[in-house]
Amino acid sequence: MADNNLTNIKSDDEIKVKRKKSDIIFTVVFSIISIFWVYPLLMVLINSFKTKLSIGSTPFNLPDETTFVGLDNYDQAVNTKMDFFSALINSLIITILSVALILLCTSMCAYFVIRVNAWYTKAFYYLCLFSMIVPFQMIMFPLSKVTDMLGLNSPFLIPIVYLGFGAGTALFMFTNFLKSVPLEIEEAAMIDGCGPIRTFFSVVLPIMKPTIISVGILETMWIWNDYLLPYLVLNIRYYKTVPIVIQYFQGSFGQVEWGAIMASMVITITPIVILYLCLQKHIVKGVLSGAVKG
Repeated sequence: MADNNLTNIKSDDEIKVKRKKSDIIFTVVFSIISIFWVYPLLMVLINSFKTKLSIGSTPFNLPDETTFVGLDNYDQAVNTKMDFFSALINSLIITILSVALILLCTSMCAYFVIRVNAWYTKAFYYLCLFSMIVPFQMIMFPLSKVTDMLGLNSPFLIPIVYLGFGAGTALFMFTNFLKSVPLEIEEAAMIDGCGPIRTFFSVVLPIMKPTIISVGILETMWIWNDYLLPYLVLNIRYYKTVPIVIQYFQGSFGQVEWGAIMASMVITITPIVILYLCLQKHIVKGVLSGAVKG
């Protein structure tokens, strides 16, 4: 018995040593890979403080006393005729309204699909999933025509369009998470006098918090950085988003304003990066709960 215990202890120690070695290897490998992801962002940040000529001739060099321009590029990006602040507000309105609408509608829809479990709810579920595989290029011209006819070409109404495109992914993650939620919790709430709506908002919705956060950040990153859909739908004579304004810097006044482009990209990227870093643990937790359980 003693020999067996010693053998088991040795084997456990060997397993722990192997795990530590594999952890170190994976850490080194993924750290190297992460450099390739972070390097382009770092280059954008560095070039946002350099002159336009140095950005074109020596884009990989750090700014020196001859190429460093301070905050001039940021001043040009903000105070240009492109009205960057107005575009920033439009992007903020569109992102907040769209994400809120997607989270509210798809979470309630997922709860209905899972708990009713009828043929028509399954048909609706698969119809939403089918929208994920339809190429946007197939529908962008009819979409532009229909939205213009319905008057959905403003920042306050384009979230309805984003709801249609973002419903598939959100509904898929919410339904897979709700499959793991015990029905007994809702039955206990109903015994206490809660109706279906109150049960959802008071009991089910708090349980869905990790998935809500992960879906919210993924949809935020998509909508905030989206260029094509606002360009096709919005009346860009009055409403421009940040990606559209950045595109306008390329070719404004007959030349490419690289300094203003880099500065505006830094301003645009910063809030999304901060939001992602603050919520990344919830994103991993929500993706795992929405994709593995069920």
